Amino acid sequence: MFKDLRDYVGYLERNGLIRYVDVELDPVLEIPEFARRVILSRGPTIVFRNIRGFPGWRMISNIFRGLDVFKIIFDVKDLEEVGERVLKLLPERSPESFFDKARLLIDLIRSGRYLPRKTSQADFLKNIVERDGFNKVPIPKIWPKDGGRYITYGILVTKDLYKDVYNLGVYRAQVIDGERAAIHWFIHKRAAYVYKNAKEMNIRKIPAAIVVGTDPATMAVAAMPTPYPIDEYLFTSLLKGEGVELIDLDGVEVPANSEIVFRGYISLDELVDEGPFGDYRGYYDYVNKVPVFKLERLYYRDDPLYYFTVVGRPYMEDTWIGKAVERIFLPFIKLIFPEIIDINLPPEGLFTGGIAFVSIKKRFPGHAKKVMSGLWGLGLFSLVKMIIVVDEHVNTHDLGQILYSIAVNVDPSRDVIVINDMPTDELDFVSKVRGLGSKLGIDATIKFPEENYGREWPEKTEPDPDVYRKIDDLLRRLGLI
Repeated sequence: MFKDLRDYVGYLERNGLIRYVDVELDPVLEIPEFARRVILSRGPTIVFRNIRGFPGWRMISNIFRGLDVFKIIFDVKDLEEVGERVLKLLPERSPESFFDKARLLIDLIRSGRYLPRKTSQADFLKNIVERDGFNKVPIPKIWPKDGGRYITYGILVTKDLYKDVYNLGVYRAQVIDGERAAIHWFIHKRAAYVYKNAKEMNIRKIPAAIVVGTDPATMAVAAMPTPYPIDEYLFTSLLKGEGVELIDLDGVEVPANSEIVFRGYISLDELVDEGPFGDYRGYYDYVNKVPVFKLERLYYRDDPLYYFTVVGRPYMEDTWIGKAVERIFLPFIKLIFPEIIDINLPPEGLFTGGIAFVSIKKRFPGHAKKVMSGLWGLGLFSLVKMIIVVDEHVNTHDLGQILYSIAVNVDPSRDVIVINDMPTDELDFVSKVRGLGSKLGIDATIKFPEENYGREWPEKTEPDPDVYRKIDDLLRRLGLI
């Protein structure tokens, strides 16, 4: 594992995977456009060392430039190993209920090597700014019609006082002035639970921090859908395979290896306009009323390195973050739904905001619809707009096989379901109202007689095995295959 962002940059440098840009560029539009073009071309990580108006600062982007990067970050050959090594911690004769298993897993974490560690030392303590902190940092403006400058990959750290657990989330933050930022989170995200619980407890301020830049594994896990109310520092430690080192900043614990920390609080007494913002759907989101983060102190390391992402249509960095989440969480999903073989959330389908392909080992009539219903009740999978279920032999990552299954196996009046008034991605501007829309399910599996109007499914055409072997041998000898 990399000890911090700079350790990871050193690895990239040693392997020729990073480029430095010394031409002076502006963090307003110019640097983001440069980064966007490099990301779309599947180029290297980029570090900008000559930022107009911010001498001594550096900006970095495209650290999550492909799926293989996450294998390096988590030190695995296959990303499913990350989830599997968590499940291997469970004893063989563990409770049958998934929730009992989750509770047992938390107990195991707390009693072992995965417990976060505390320290009083951090390099970012060397530089402290008491006033106007947001204006001291090269926070970029990404798109021409964005409402302002945005922190696009800040890890919001809050503590749920009701559940006594820490929450980490990557939420966009629009800079209002030097000491205020508008925090945008969805009603389905964990920070919304923290906010709601605080209001019910009559708390007026939620102590919080926005962390920009830490080790890449922690940065990746912060964007993952950790089940509530599991403590996210515990979960991060578990996926990393080692305890996160934390330092207390007046009641808020943050990673000690952070590059930049904005320490302040979220006010429950004020909502402000946030947006527009060019989001991952490729359109500007509407202006919305959101909570305010009020900055009290800025901390940063010497020779600071500010990490940012460019948000937009695929393929941006969030494309690979989404695919990494898909692979890492697949073992957890299979634990709940053992019939699931594989899942593909295609980037063009916008991940949990759009389309999912799911293959299953079908065992009974209606099985595909049972799986759809279950997934629509599972965490952030509940936001997926369309689910297409196919048989176990179908490769969910091969669009041709998916389309063939739909064309051959689907009778629309029988196999397509539409459910109204369901939770949906708040950024989905075609839904009935914000956060509430409809679902589409397609059962593209081979049908049992009970599902096929009483008829047996036709026999699939296959070549004669003896003839196949003979011709196969001949084709190989002639060098035609």
